[in-house]
Order: sequence, then C-alpha cells, then structure tokens
Amino acid sequence: MAAGRIIARMNTLERAEAAERAMMEELDRVVVKSVIYTSGERDPRQPLERPPDTGKRYMMGHDPRLPRMPAKPTVMDYFNLRFGPTQHLMQSARLAQKNGASEKIVLACLLHDIATTGFIRGDHGYWSAQLVEPYVDPEVSWAIRYHQALRFFPDESVGYSYPQSYIKLFGEDYVPEPYIQRDYQYARDHKWYMSSRLICVNDLYAFDQNVRVELEEFTDVIGRHFKQPEEGLGFDASPSAHMWRTMMWPTKYL
Repeated sequence: MAAGRIIARMNTLERAEAAERAMMEELDRVVVKSVIYTSGERDPRQPLERPPDTGKRYMMGHDPRLPRMPAKPTVMDYFNLRFGPTQHLMQSARLAQKNGASEKIVLACLLHDIATTGFIRGDHGYWSAQLVEPYVDPEVSWAIRYHQALRFFPDESVGYSYPQSYIKLFGEDYVPEPYIQRDYQYARDHKWYMSSRLICVNDLYAFDQNVRVELEEFTDVIGRHFKQPEEGLGFDASPSAHMWRTMMWPTKYL
C-alpha cells in the first residue's frame, strides 16, 4: 500500500525515469545519458547521477532496447528503424508531388524534419540540412536549412500565411530570434528562395491523421537524388557521418 501511495505521488517525469531505471537494471550494460538528454530537467552544470557500480560494463555499441541496424544502413533504414513518426514528412513529400514540384523539392520535403524525428528539435532545419548535405544536391540542403527561418514569415504570393498553430504553440507575442530574422532576410534574396519556400508551403498542410503514406512511394526519388555511401550511412567519412552514428547508437558512452 505504501509503495502504491509513493507511485501515485510521482509526476510523469519521475514515473518515466523510474521505469527507465528498471529497464536499465535489466541490461547487461550501464547506460549514462549525455547532458543534452537531461538539460533543462536538471542543471547541466551539476554532475550526472551515476548508476551504482555493479561490475557491469558501459554501453559502447548497439542498445538491445532498439532494433538492430543493418551493417550498411541506408536512409530508408533510418526511416524504418530510428526515426520517430514520419507520416508528416511523407505527406509533405506526396503533397509536393501532387503540386507539381520537382523531384529535388520532393526529396527536400521528405527530409526537411529528419532532425526532429531522429536527432533533436531545436534548430531542426539547420541540423536536418547538415545531416544530408554530403548526400544531396546543394539546392536540397540549402532549402532544408532555410525553411527553419522562412516558416516564421508569410509570403502571400504563394499562399503561405503565418501558421495559426504557432500562435497557439508560442503565443501571439512571439518574435523570432535575431539569427532567424537575419537568415530570413538572406534567404529572401537568394536564388533558391522559392525552393525553400516550397518546403514551407507543402509542410503546413501535411498533418492529416486520416492519410497514410508509405515510404516506398519515394524509393525512386531517393535512389536518383540521395547519394547513398557504399560503406553505409554513418560509416563513410563525410562531415555528418558521426551524426548518423549517434542516431544508430544513441546511448553509446563515448
């Protein structure tokens, strides 16, 4: 009974942490989270609480709580085995197709939020662009990068208004940070402005809970426009390979 009262008094975060600790105790490896996982929920300047030393070794590879990645993973493997819900991305790509966009823009729509689904939310446009930059046409990565800023500014010439959802999420008085305003001004006068703006246009209306899109619809587009490394995505020597490995082994100690 006492244990039940203790659990009842736990908040959602505490219950999640308790369940996670229980799962970790069942592993034959010790998992220590990076600071970015917990910053905000705790003061990142303080030392992380270490699990008790039970003689276990620390996690340095595949986490058995996750599906194992193939030896030479492709971007489609990451979609299937590491990314969170991706219907929004695929709906966006399909909408771009229906609107007559080029295959490069379709691919940009498919990839524009992969940082959110697999890596980190903050500044996700910049992170998504950096993830794919070595593997796609420069226009594609540029468009993904600058949709981060453009989405906060309307362009009535293409029917893009400031999203009502942002008012609900951030408040009517939200003003984008100066670096976002700077990048908007830069992108507004760039030759690829419309490529990035088309991501915003096909992004805003791609949240239909009643629509189901399959990744295989874009196999040919990916094959033609995403340069899959022979070694596998994460094992090549590109500037972003380590980011893909982080998604592959998110609990690796070092």
